[in-house]
Amino acid sequence: MAKTRIGILGYGNLGRGVELSCRQNDDMELVALFTRRDPASVKPLTEGVAVYSADDLAAHRDDIDVLVICGGSANDLPEQTPACARLFNVVDSFDTHANIPTHFANVDAAAQEAGTVAVISAGWDPGMFSLARLYATSILPEGADYTFWGRGVSQGHSDAIRRIEGVADARQYTVPVPEALEAVRAGEMPELTTRQKHTRECFVVAKEGADKAAIEKAIVEMPNYFADYDTTVTFITQEELDRDHAGIPHGGSVIRSGATGANGEHTHVIEYSLKLDSNPEFTGSVLVACARAAHRLSQEGQKGCKTLFDIPPAYLSAASAEDLRAHLL
Repeated sequence: MAKTRIGILGYGNLGRGVELSCRQNDDMELVALFTRRDPASVKPLTEGVAVYSADDLAAHRDDIDVLVICGGSANDLPEQTPACARLFNVVDSFDTHANIPTHFANVDAAAQEAGTVAVISAGWDPGMFSLARLYATSILPEGADYTFWGRGVSQGHSDAIRRIEGVADARQYTVPVPEALEAVRAGEMPELTTRQKHTRECFVVAKEGADKAAIEKAIVEMPNYFADYDTTVTFITQEELDRDHAGIPHGGSVIRSGATGANGEHTHVIEYSLKLDSNPEFTGSVLVACARAAHRLSQEGQKGCKTLFDIPPAYLSAASAEDLRAHLL
């Protein structure tokens, strides 16, 4: 069996998640890591994997079937993905929902010109949750969609807290409001505000002598992050944070409530949920499945930018079409 040769750009939590997923898939071979750090300082978990400077990407164009880009959506991926799509088939996890159309257009222009395949916004939301929303709204056109995230660590919100003066470290959890979740699962189709759907829990380590009241005020009033939510702030020690909040769990549910019948008399609820012990490892696993699909699409002669909406489900799987029909259909 010919293996898909994978390269990883960026070796943080997500990059390691992709590496671990490659080790679980016999049709994948991790051949190279690319980093903006000193390559000598990066020690892969997988023996024999070469580490190169990100500046040397072009020199390895012929060695890699798909490059998985593991940068951040705010500053890295808008630049990295179009640039890399001019050299490789690529996959990224761009997750700024409002900017996906612009990102798609930029990446598509680069990939169309280069003749490569670029899969963007692969992960769980956007990604697997997006597919759940598409399937559910297609089946139940009359209804309402609800997406609940958590309980889980929001890495971006945690970072926003850490940037506040006087904060040494922090973790922020997004938590669904139980009453809202129960109403949606009961098929009641409520109209919910942002505040009614989620709360935010913040665990903060303050620097010695820091003004805790000022820190709490800065958190709960922070626009775009906490101001629209009921937010609790709990100050703890670094030891407590390291002991009780070291993991990166996440998850959530996509729920579609809809009605059928001549008068809408029959109610249906579709729910897709995830409970993730490690957000980056799960996201890395989605990226690897999409890398498999990107390679297949490229081998067929396709080019341009794709999302999970554009990928046949069978292309994500290492199993043959015959095996899928026999065991999963």
